[in-house]
Amino acid sequence: MTSGLELVRGDITRLAVDAVVNAANERMLGGGGVDGAIHRAAGPELLAACRAVPEVGPGVRCPTGEARITPGFRLPAKWVIHTVGPVWRGGGAGEDERLAACYRASLALAERHALASIAFPAISCGVYGFPVERAAAIAVRESRTHLAHREVGGSVVGILLVAFDAATHEALAAALRDGT
Repeated sequence: MTSGLELVRGDITRLAVDAVVNAANERMLGGGGVDGAIHRAAGPELLAACRAVPEVGPGVRCPTGEARITPGFRLPAKWVIHTVGPVWRGGGAGEDERLAACYRASLALAERHALASIAFPAISCGVYGFPVERAAAIAVRESRTHLAHREVGGSVVGILLVAFDAATHEALAAALRDGT
């Protein structure tokens, strides 16, 4: 990928980037949607690596809004950054800030590991029910902010927003056009 912020429609598990972001659950033991797809594509070693991440609470390896990193194993990506997005509860429970925190935590972790390229799915837009247009605006804003304000010598130069379906692609494209 080139530098900057890009949008693509496709399968995040096939991207040759330094890291793909997994829209995980707090247990980090696989699930449905992009989480299940990443676990299947990475192979059983990913589940073993996730189990090795210490719990910070009963059954919680990665709290909502935080991020953890594991190797990518059988993925083209070298690393998987797991982040847990918020469940949509109508917008009054801090969901926007918690989703923004997912992007910031994932990008900070990529910087700490000197990664140059990172691909994000539409975090929280599946079974967690976050409205896709609202989530797209947050994804674009946080990605642009990171690229514009990264520290001198920062490693992340390319951010890819990945849409699996047409509706998500259109929402992300609109957010990019709107300058959100």
